[in-house]
Amino acid sequence: MQNILETKNLCKSFGAVSVADKLNFNILESESVGIIGPNGAGKTSLFNLITGTISQDNGSIFYKGASIDHLNPSDRCHKGISRSFQIPQPFGGLSVFENAFVAAAHGARLDTKKANELCIEILEQTGLLTKANQIANTLTLLERKRLELARALCAKPNILLLDEIAGGLTETECQSLIKTINKIKSTGITIIWIEHIVHALLSVVDRLIVINFGAKIADGNPKKIMSSKEVKEIYIGIEADA
Repeated sequence: MQNILETKNLCKSFGAVSVADKLNFNILESESVGIIGPNGAGKTSLFNLITGTISQDNGSIFYKGASIDHLNPSDRCHKGISRSFQIPQPFGGLSVFENAFVAAAHGARLDTKKANELCIEILEQTGLLTKANQIANTLTLLERKRLELARALCAKPNILLLDEIAGGLTETECQSLIKTINKIKSTGITIIWIEHIVHALLSVVDRLIVINFGAKIADGNPKKIMSSKEVKEIYIGIEADA
């Protein structure tokens, strides 16, 4: 497998706070990678850097071997990088189907017929087809999380970035979502998942990356990473979750 995403000496600070400190990592095509770290470690900022909503101070980001530093967020989406948000951000007054359609028409740039077809496929895949005509702001938390997932998928990404998509869910809801994400993984899409609910990550990912104050402190086999004394010390509380 080849690299689909790579960062080289990526740096970003907000004042004295570093959210990316000479960060180097690579993600392979079709790989599923979890990213963990304490609050304020720079995890969501990393997603913002990858998607272009903030710009780095130094270093570069490469997608399929080419720098994307010069691309704006919409161009990066059109290239194949899509994300969900920790706090769901649907168009609250639109239906579930309309939310998905916006992503298909503008994110994937599909014509109406193809966008409609893709929306039906993705809503079925994410368990929302029966909710297609429901207004988004009337959905439950789990349904809103699923809609975040559906909207990201309707942009037809090669890389799917998930930001704490399991956060706030009950254990039963979490297990249901894990099944959906594993089905998505089986299609070959590359997944990068930030999550505090570590057992959810361990049910899906092939590799874990640990960051702290923007620096990578561990990268490798999930079980070995979770047994690391350094990781347990930096991310207090993970041991109980794992």
